[in-house]
Amino acid sequence: MVQNKKILSLAIALACILLAINFGFRSSLGLFLKPVSETFGYGREVFAFSLALQNLFWGLTQPLAGAFADKFGTARVVVVGTILYSLGLYVTATADSFVSLHIGAGILIGMGIAGTGLGVILPAMARMVSPEKRALALGVGTAAGSAGQFLFIPVAREFLVAYGWQTALIIMAIGALSMILFAPVFKGDEKTNINIDNEPSQNLREALNEASGHIHYWLLIAGFFVCGFQLAFITVHMPSYLSDKGFDSSIAAASLAIIGLSNIFGSLVSGHLSGIYSKKWILAFIYGARSIVIVLFLVIPISTFTIYAFSFATGLLWLATVPPTSGLVAQMFGLRFMGTLYGIVFLNHQIGSFTGVWLGGYLFDTTGSYNQVWWWAAIIAAITALIHVFIDERPIKRLRAAERTS
Repeated sequence: MVQNKKILSLAIALACILLAINFGFRSSLGLFLKPVSETFGYGREVFAFSLALQNLFWGLTQPLAGAFADKFGTARVVVVGTILYSLGLYVTATADSFVSLHIGAGILIGMGIAGTGLGVILPAMARMVSPEKRALALGVGTAAGSAGQFLFIPVAREFLVAYGWQTALIIMAIGALSMILFAPVFKGDEKTNINIDNEPSQNLREALNEASGHIHYWLLIAGFFVCGFQLAFITVHMPSYLSDKGFDSSIAAASLAIIGLSNIFGSLVSGHLSGIYSKKWILAFIYGARSIVIVLFLVIPISTFTIYAFSFATGLLWLATVPPTSGLVAQMFGLRFMGTLYGIVFLNHQIGSFTGVWLGGYLFDTTGSYNQVWWWAAIIAAITALIHVFIDERPIKRLRAAERTS
């Protein structure tokens, strides 16, 4: 038993390192928005659209990646995802047109993130642990991604300053290949039935029909759309926004790093609390707090202090939505097809991400300001907080019936 616990702890730790690498490289790409746009002479909308495509293709392929992981195992999906991720960074670095940027930074990296990120790794981690430890494991995995943001963004900026954006991206492409080393951690994952044997038999089509007919699943989807809108907009456009306000790129890098650092704590606390308290109320609080934080950032005169304060507060709420959201999917529908069902929820998160990233670039180019998008982000966060109050987070009738008979 002790040996099994050690093996489990090692597997969780290695999965966390994989998530840190995945999230760290992706979160660094916002630093490249201004230099890439200036090199090609495009407005910011073009590369912003590439990163918006990245979020969209990440979301579009996430349900497929989740379904393949559920059926064939997470290890194979990680291998394919790693290759696509690294190739996408290389294609971006050697791009000679906006088409190449869209293919590399958009389509390839987006598909690569889907195969190596939260959407496939968190369900695998959930299957590794007992039900009472599931929420905490999801929080730890989410926090690991934030640690990657904290660690990698300053390093990416140093590469960018020292070598230029093309060479920096090639270095990142080589580094991304290291994710393939962690694939063996998930070997045999498709045969892991420890935590799903007590669930009633069900096929994928039945699971999809069941979820699509559940109104509270759609409410969860709507909330995650807003989450994606906010996070992607800030990740991609914050460096340029601060540059426009007269701040050095080091402030922008520090801002994103602070978000990553404080999100480690936010994700861990959210994961812990999600195992104790109502997940829907935790989500309602997070979205409501986000709305307040954004409004304060907009109405208080900007300074280095307010930037860092905003970054810290935002980081606490950043991916804190992931443990309760993914936990609700498992809680309502069970673990058997969690990768697929959470992948669909995450698809809508990424549609929101696409909207936030592209709209930020489009409105800046047309109005010369990001203000409209900031205010929309605050308003829809408040609406989302209200939506979550009406979610019924109980397991569906099928699972409740199984629990009564077991």
